Amino acid sequence: MLIAVASLLGLAVLAVAIARRARGGLIIYAGSLILSLVLLALALRHLTLAGFKPVDMVLPLGLPWLGTHFRLDALSAFFLSVIDLGAAAASLYGMGYGRHEHEPGRVLPFFPAFLAGMNLVVLASDAFTFLVSWEFMSIASWALVMAHHRQTENVRAGYVYVVMASFGTLCLLLAFGLLAGPHGGYAFEAIRAGRGGRNAALILALALLGAGSKAGLAPLHVWLPLAHPAAPSHVSALMSGVMTKVAVYGFVRITFDLLGQPNWWSSMVVLALGGATAMLGVLTALVQRDLKRLLAYSTVENIGIIFIGLGLAMAFQANGMVAAAALALTAAFFHVFNHSLFKSLLFFGAGAVQAATGERDMERMGGLIHPMKLTAFVFLAGAMAISALPPLNGFVSEWLSLQAILLGPDLPQWGLKLMVPAIGAVLAFSTALAAACFVTAFGITFLGRPRSRAAETAHETDRFSLTAMFALATLCLLAGILPGFVIDALAPVTASLVGGRMPVQAGASWLSIVPIEASRSSYNGLLIFLFIAASAAIGVVAIHRFASRRVRRSAAWDCGFPDPSPITQYSAGSFVQPIRRVYGKVAFRAVETVDMPPPGSLRPAVFSMVLRDIVWETLYAPIAKGVDRVSGVVNRVQFLTIRRYLGLVFAALVFLLLVLATWQ
Repeated sequence: MLIAVASLLGLAVLAVAIARRARGGLIIYAGSLILSLVLLALALRHLTLAGFKPVDMVLPLGLPWLGTHFRLDALSAFFLSVIDLGAAAASLYGMGYGRHEHEPGRVLPFFPAFLAGMNLVVLASDAFTFLVSWEFMSIASWALVMAHHRQTENVRAGYVYVVMASFGTLCLLLAFGLLAGPHGGYAFEAIRAGRGGRNAALILALALLGAGSKAGLAPLHVWLPLAHPAAPSHVSALMSGVMTKVAVYGFVRITFDLLGQPNWWSSMVVLALGGATAMLGVLTALVQRDLKRLLAYSTVENIGIIFIGLGLAMAFQANGMVAAAALALTAAFFHVFNHSLFKSLLFFGAGAVQAATGERDMERMGGLIHPMKLTAFVFLAGAMAISALPPLNGFVSEWLSLQAILLGPDLPQWGLKLMVPAIGAVLAFSTALAAACFVTAFGITFLGRPRSRAAETAHETDRFSLTAMFALATLCLLAGILPGFVIDALAPVTASLVGGRMPVQAGASWLSIVPIEASRSSYNGLLIFLFIAASAAIGVVAIHRFASRRVRRSAAWDCGFPDPSPITQYSAGSFVQPIRRVYGKVAFRAVETVDMPPPGSLRPAVFSMVLRDIVWETLYAPIAKGVDRVSGVVNRVQFLTIRRYLGLVFAALVFLLLVLATWQ
């Protein structure tokens, strides 16, 4: 496995030499595809192999007394499967989409390096290797965000991203320092052996800050809506669908593995952050016009759903409810897998639309279902999956989360008894809003009449991109109608973390899934799929059999407006205006202006709106201003005279002597 990761690094070196050649991109992406499939096969083999035991590897690199430790266990095997499945899909997509890159030399060398970095983070088994791999992953992804650096907004996106990444790395560094303790046992095995309850609250806070800043946990999510639109679409799919899951892995590794038994109060913190993140993400996604920004904010919502599952698992584990903890953790991991599928699919679809039209603004699209039928079909499949509509996979993981929430009354603490139902309401409400969000995304982008010349002249994307999108759409369907196999594959992971697993699903009748016991609840995605397929077939046959054969043509109903202009259609802003008016002040400030025509004028009114991020304005903008002021004051030190420099040095020496004298 390490040989395959090293080959990805070698491929990155090769890309420097051949990136500008005619078929250089095809070679690099094809090599990344092959190596990702090899890593995926190895990870799945270890995950599904009966009696699998962790594999440890040590290389004589890094610090002399520490070395470089790697370990493949059930948890890392699952996340490697997620990483390399997404990497294979992105590589296949890049074989076609990469032809549109104007400067491939800024993308190709860092693409396989980014894949290698994510794999190394999950395989690392000591703090030093983990942090070096984490930083390598961050730098490679930052370089990909900055690929189109000539655009001003991309430069700002790269700056915000690298600042947040550095902050997260610092928090993780401090967390591992506390875990290692005074004896400096930085290997994960040494940390497990010496773990205790001391500094548990501080370590949890640092893990939330460090991993949460990379995952997009509110209020640390501000880099996502900036970085994802700036990066190439297949890179955006990796960052949103895969890299955020590496951050989830980091949090799970620290919290469930290295830190030991969680406290019940810590689960309330995680639940509150998860619920707030889900609501903030979906409300902000609803009002976006930029298709890729909408998908970025949707990632924030789904990260919140994952952390809700993790918080529930912590609550149940702290109270010795092993079966319930296994159910909640399975729901969280299932959603990790699901989100990597449908979010990658949606970013691929957005990239195909952008390549065909040159636009990301949904208000300048419309009618794309006619020239881009196949892209519209798979984008609709992804939109249905992320909206948690059966029989697709998004429904299963969120249904399992709700089943875990229904076990909340069995928790003994009154704080959890009150919080868990509230989180259940948040989860249900955010799911409904997500459906409204993607009705807007699909309807405004693909339906109606074209709103611009670019939309009128759009064309279908290439075969490589379509193959990648159809493969992901197929997996979304298979994971939705056959979820029992995924749940059984996750059993070793949950058993290693919470000491339990969900009931065996493969032997259930009609491939149903049973979270706890059949008498309480069950779900069968296969029967639902067969019912939908049979109903559609019967409907088609009935229409062709009983409908009139007479062809009747008439003008479409125009709501009393005979003007065929696309301006008479719903826009993205007008469709979500009621929701924006009701919930707008929760997540953002909307400044609306209306330019009404004078009496007698026939021109339409002009409506405009500016969205202002509350989190940015209340949290990050004051910090930025404070840093700027302090920097301005400190900058004066550069222009002191030699006498003042000598006086400053003398004052510093006196201060240090006083400090030493006080300590003695």
